Amino acid sequence: MRIHLIAVGGAAMHNLAIALHKKGFEVTGSDDVIYEPSSSRLAKYGLLPAQMGWDERRIGSDIDVVILGMHARIDNPELLKAQELGLKIYSYPAYIYEQSKDKLRVVIGGSHGKTTITSMILHVLNYYQKDFDYLVGAQLNGFDTMVKITDSAPVIIIEGDEYLASPIDRRPKFHLYHANIAVISGIAWDHINVFPTFEDYVLQFSKFIDTITPRGKLIYCDNDIELKLTVEQSTASIEKIPYAIPEHEVIDGITYLLPQRTPLKVFGDHNLMNLNAAKLVCEQLGIGQEEFYKAIASFSGAAKRLELLSAVNQTNVYKDFAHSPSKLKATLNAVKDQFKGRKLVAMIELHTFSSLNKVFLQEYKDSMKAADVAIVYIDDHTFTQKQMEPLTANDIQLAFNDNNILFFSNRSKLEEYLKNLDFKNANLLLMSSGNYAGMDLLTLAKELKS
Repeated sequence: MRIHLIAVGGAAMHNLAIALHKKGFEVTGSDDVIYEPSSSRLAKYGLLPAQMGWDERRIGSDIDVVILGMHARIDNPELLKAQELGLKIYSYPAYIYEQSKDKLRVVIGGSHGKTTITSMILHVLNYYQKDFDYLVGAQLNGFDTMVKITDSAPVIIIEGDEYLASPIDRRPKFHLYHANIAVISGIAWDHINVFPTFEDYVLQFSKFIDTITPRGKLIYCDNDIELKLTVEQSTASIEKIPYAIPEHEVIDGITYLLPQRTPLKVFGDHNLMNLNAAKLVCEQLGIGQEEFYKAIASFSGAAKRLELLSAVNQTNVYKDFAHSPSKLKATLNAVKDQFKGRKLVAMIELHTFSSLNKVFLQEYKDSMKAADVAIVYIDDHTFTQKQMEPLTANDIQLAFNDNNILFFSNRSKLEEYLKNLDFKNANLLLMSSGNYAGMDLLTLAKELKS
């Protein structure tokens, strides 16, 4: 089997390339630019393209399958050549389904918490040495890749994103997997460049429910009002299983699950709900509550999800993927509630199309109220790159409904401000799905006044 991946450098695509290589397929790929860590990881397996850029000469009739990444454009010369030759062309979610249609498919959807729920399930299954395939959106401890596809595993755990599958397949990714067991963690409007209204966005989750196989199961967050209404309105022939926050207590900054008093390495109401969703999935896979609690006690979180960068005296520095309003609120509240005696300095980098849109920006209203010091950062170059009208400090303060919010658009000035703050008995929370214009967060954490 010969497979060519167009836009192989993406997070999911390069992991898929490695997974297919490990399965024994002949794999090639192309991209116009490939960043780290994708570049090194592809090179490790001999999959890094010899030259960057697109070249239709890479595409011949000897290719069995072409997998098209979202980064490619519809006029990509390699795609056009593949279409001209009549080759089989898949988006990566469509190909994941093709490789798993004879397995039990567990699909984790929702506007937030997908990666964490998926990671928790993988951690528990791995703890008990179960045979399973997976697709997850973050690098996890104990896992070499973010994608695994084999012929032997009877089950696959899939993080199901609601964004579009490919430039020529405009369906949300999670519609393509046809889950036997599905999870929806919550609904909070996002991706306005694709779903311009909240109603259109919610509709994608209704359609996702309809894609669950007949007599399948839907595990959903009962605390989310919009989600609960969507599930109740569904007439799909499935079993609906709600979940909420499990009983717990917090003592000296450690969260314990009750009644067993199982200590956890993660914290926050959102993570506890994620944990309950993972527990219900594992129960469907034959792992009971007591076994689940034993395994989950050693789960330290997914990369960039409340990831602890530094803990010195009474100052913790966390990095988190939070960027949408719902994720922002949940993450701030988690840190504030876990360390009630500490001041919280919280910073969000806005860089996605949605977050920089003046209309959508209103969704951030009151989202940083839990912070003692609230900071919004936007890299100066972002607006130029996205060809969008720049936002001002006044725009930010009005949208967030907070005149005390500090706004920075220059990385050096932001770093200088943070290094001069007194972090005695205070935590710093750095939130972004970007990279703060290349800021070295580990070095910053070490240089804070604590």
